[in-house]
Amino acid sequence: MFLENLHMFILLFYKLSLAVCRFYIMRLEDRPLSFRNITHHASVTQCLGSVGALPWYIGVARPSILKNDDEINESKGVVRSPAGHYYIPPSPEDIQVFRVEGPTFLKFEVGTWHSGPYFKEKTMDFYNLELSDTNVSFYICWTFLSLVCLGVHMFHECLIIFI
Repeated sequence: MFLENLHMFILLFYKLSLAVCRFYIMRLEDRPLSFRNITHHASVTQCLGSVGALPWYIGVARPSILKNDDEINESKGVVRSPAGHYYIPPSPEDIQVFRVEGPTFLKFEVGTWHSGPYFKEKTMDFYNLELSDTNVSFYICWTFLSLVCLGVHMFHECLIIFI
């Protein structure tokens, strides 16, 4: 397991070394357990973890970027992003919500839909590793017609640990 994590860590930093990356702490306030928007980054990955050990929640859905003409022509609900790639927006039923605790660092695969972090505390600090322009050049956001509430039935224990 350690060697697998080390290998993932080295690959991540290799990818990040091809561009200007940033590692920073962000303080978030008032993040209730519901959301209307979900985001993906079509060309880059992103990492996120909490500074403390308090529980927090993240909603994710599988990447839905379409890579070839057959997928684009045969799929329903295809959207072309401003960046030029094609994708199928997730539905609320596609979202899995994870409860994350302790010293856990999440790495999202390229194209992973994500919303959060969300938490019950007034404020929480998170560290983020991403490209310097991730939320500008690679930011695709989908807005649901109705609010998605993070109900208890949606929670899964987070087993993704990468330190």
